[in-house]
Parts: sequence; C-alpha cells; structure tokens
Amino acid sequence: MPLSNNLVFTVAVHFVCICAVGIPILVLFLAGKPFKRGFFCDDESLRYPYHDSTVTSPMLYAYGILIPITVMIVLEGMRAKLRVHETIITSKKLLLRWQVPPALQVLYVMIGVFLMGAATSQLITDIAKYTIGRLRPHFFDLCQPRNLKALCAKPYTYVENFTCGGNATEHQLKELRLSFMSGHSSFSAYTMLYAVLYIHARLPWRNSLAVAARTVVQVALLSLAWYTALSRISDYKHHWSDVLAGAAQGYLVAIIVAWGIAPLFNYKNLVKPTEGGRETTIRPTYQMDLPPNSKSRFHDVGVP
Repeated sequence: MPLSNNLVFTVAVHFVCICAVGIPILVLFLAGKPFKRGFFCDDESLRYPYHDSTVTSPMLYAYGILIPITVMIVLEGMRAKLRVHETIITSKKLLLRWQVPPALQVLYVMIGVFLMGAATSQLITDIAKYTIGRLRPHFFDLCQPRNLKALCAKPYTYVENFTCGGNATEHQLKELRLSFMSGHSSFSAYTMLYAVLYIHARLPWRNSLAVAARTVVQVALLSLAWYTALSRISDYKHHWSDVLAGAAQGYLVAIIVAWGIAPLFNYKNLVKPTEGGRETTIRPTYQMDLPPNSKSRFHDVGVP
C-alpha cells in the first residue's frame, strides 16, 4: 500500500478497496439471513443458560481499533522525533497543495493496511457465520421451541422445522444462528497480534529496558485477546471450537498482513531515493543500538 506520486488518486483507490470489503460486511449485518440449521433433541451442548456478554461488541471494537492505532501514532511520532531512517518510500508530491509530512504518509499507510486487514478478517468471519448457521450454546434457553415434547417424541430426532416461542427479539434469533466462527475471538486476535507485531518491528529503541517494556506490553495485549476469547465460552455465546477457529483465523490474517502486505518486516527494498536521484541504502532500525564493530543478523540491503 505505498503512496504513489498522484496522492489524490492513490487515496481514492485505497478508499474504494476498503469499501469493497466493508460493504459486504454491512450488507450481511443489515440484510443477511443465516443458514437455518436444525437441532438434535438430545444435544446437551445447546442447553446452556443465556448470559450477557462480558466483553460487549462496543467494548471489543473500541479497544480493537483504538489500541493499535494509538500504538501506531505514538511509535511513528517517536520515530519522527528521533529522525529514525525510514524504511518506507514516501512521496514529495502535494496533496491539494499541501506538502504531506513523511511521518504522516507512513502513518497513513500503516493505519490503512491495518484497517484493510481488520475488514478482511471480519468478512471471512461473517461469511462463515452466515453460511454455516451453527446454533449457539444457549439456543434452547433463548428460543424455547414450541411443541418441543411433540417434536422430540422419539429419541435422537433431528428437528428442522420449528418455531421459537420465547420473548427473544428478531435480532436475537438471528444472532442465535451465528455461533461459528467467533467474531470476538477473530477480531481481538487479529487486532492485538497485529499491534504486537507492530511494536516489535517499529519500536525505535533496542536497549534492554526498551525490550523489557516492549515484552510487558506485548504480553498484556495478547492476554487481552486471550481473555476475550475465553469469555465467549464462559458466557455460553460460543462453543469452544467456534472460539478456536475464530482465534486461529484472526492470528493467521494478522501474520499474513504483517509479513505479506504491511511494510513491517520487508527488508528486501530498504532503499530510499535521495535529492540527486541516486539511491542510498537504509539501515533497519534493528541496528540502531548496536555497539561499534558489532554485527546484526539483519544486513544492509543495497542495489547492485
């Protein structure tokens, strides 16, 4: 997601790309109908009581978006203040007659890639939810199927045609069929792991104190994602396999975005044009705090 010389066109293309992923998510949320899966009368996994969410959706999206973006703003501000050699090629063109600072261009790229990955992870989750239509563990408590005794007169009966007789709203009945995969698990896993990888790649210091502080923050972020995932099981919102699949998908998307799309760990093209048009080698930030005459496992990359 680098910035080209035509910044207005580039921003417009990026906006269209995010909309291309975000609009299907909105359509599914507003008008999507999940697959109508039936139930076995003796299925004990669907007889748990209904509980409110420990981590609500507003809480999830608030910390999942705000924490990584705050991390990006703080770290990129530090790098700009310390004048760290940048590994991302920026443009000197104007955006509506305004010279966009390089640090702001980098921040735009980083946040844009992060949001694109988050939308992609959410879309993958929603496609699975609406295609599979797995019933949540509190199905019987919330639905309270009518004529259940008559429907389940014979043991091991699979019931497909039934009507819920409880006081659940239409939205709750729709959500009742969206157990697989866990959206809380996938979203928290993606956002928190991406923040962890971002801190690892962009922290401008590599001394022992900085590494220790970095580790504490990274463990806290991963623990938050872990707690969110486990709460979905204890709240009887998801089966354990829903949570496992959601977390695995979120972690996988975060790794793919961090290594394959975002310029976080790409050391193949660390070359930045100079004023004279010649290219100069940029040293990765992992070498900033190395003592003289020491060697790093990362090497400068030049152009032959």
